[in-house]
Amino acid sequence: MTLSKKIKQKFAHVSLAHTPTPLERLNNLSSVLKHPDGEINLWVKRDDCTGLGAGGNKARQLEFYAGEALAQSADTLLTTGAVQSNHVRMTVAAARKLGMSCEVQQESRVADRPTEYYRSGNPFLVHMMGATLHTYPEGEDEEGADHALYDIAGRLKLAGKSPYVVPLSPAHPPIGALGYMLAAEELLEQAGDIKIDSVILASGSGTTHSGLLTGLRALGSQAKVYGICVRRSAELQRPRIAERCKTLCQMLGLPLLVNEADILLDDRTLAPGYGKLNDAVYRAIFTTAKAEGILLDPTYTGKAMAGLYGLLESRVFAAGQNIVFLHTGGLPGAFGYPELMEYSGPS
Repeated sequence: MTLSKKIKQKFAHVSLAHTPTPLERLNNLSSVLKHPDGEINLWVKRDDCTGLGAGGNKARQLEFYAGEALAQSADTLLTTGAVQSNHVRMTVAAARKLGMSCEVQQESRVADRPTEYYRSGNPFLVHMMGATLHTYPEGEDEEGADHALYDIAGRLKLAGKSPYVVPLSPAHPPIGALGYMLAAEELLEQAGDIKIDSVILASGSGTTHSGLLTGLRALGSQAKVYGICVRRSAELQRPRIAERCKTLCQMLGLPLLVNEADILLDDRTLAPGYGKLNDAVYRAIFTTAKAEGILLDPTYTGKAMAGLYGLLESRVFAAGQNIVFLHTGGLPGAFGYPELMEYSGPS
């Protein structure tokens, strides 16, 4: 039995994403970002093309959350996230696709932003899809944000609704990470005879990171997975990823597949913090756009690509290796950053 069949037999699932997403070689970037000893083979896994609500990695995760919600006869999805949250946007899209109501909570994670941050990009699309909005004043209180969601769910139950909460904090089983265990199988099948040496991705909630890493190990692949920190330091992110990988193995009745050495994190492009730009991120966004016509966002994929550039400059990879960048989407968030218009980019 394949890993995907085992997961889908055990856990409720609904189809939301356009898969398989393309795996493409980045011919121009492979030349632009040459290794001192020769060319690196850079690839991109286009999970920005999953289709749901403008696309992104959350579609794979929501297939399992929404599947469980439907199995419980829920009629309303609830979730929480930053003002420019891709997860919130795609949860609303999933709810609408499935004929459900949706209530979302916007957290104050990024201070001192211009008007566009609150009215353009993801907030604009959430408004377009008609979600009911709530606010939460803290940006670094995951448990508190989840408790607030369950309070809203309680009020909805009293009103005769049947809500399902898609939680944020690591106190809950990482059901959505199952979607990236399936993605690991998809990636290896697409690669065929090409040996994937490393995968680079944005590491935020840890759901995508832990799912892909656990999935690769479950399938016998020893490809390295580098998580580029976009919300918290590597020191704080490491136990989060470890615990989620452990829980995934327990959920599937597997032995512990991920050890400490497997959890590779890089936080050099994190400063000055979540959702904030720095010179390396500017460079990554504009270099990638000009070289490949691939568009990145400031919060997740821009930082992840900046992290990839940093790893290349540090000679972490050997010439000739196959390096896959997981493009997790998030382009709508770029419209909340008008300062990008003031940057001319590398020549």
